[in-house]
Amino acid sequence: MAKKEQRIMVTLECTEARAEGKPASRYTTKKNKQNTPGRLELKKYNPFLRRHTLHKEVK
Repeated sequence: MAKKEQRIMVTLECTEARAEGKPASRYTTKKNKQNTPGRLELKKYNPFLRRHTLHKEVK
């Protein structure tokens, strides 16, 4: 019997770009929903702001 897939694709969106009136950068990544049941938060590079910013998982 095959196991249910634990890794899912998630989209990360910049949290600081909208406050500054710039377009939000988005990244896609995979996460293991069994080990990380909550929303994922990572620091990623935003090319519009030209710095590393906090990116949060969106639905």
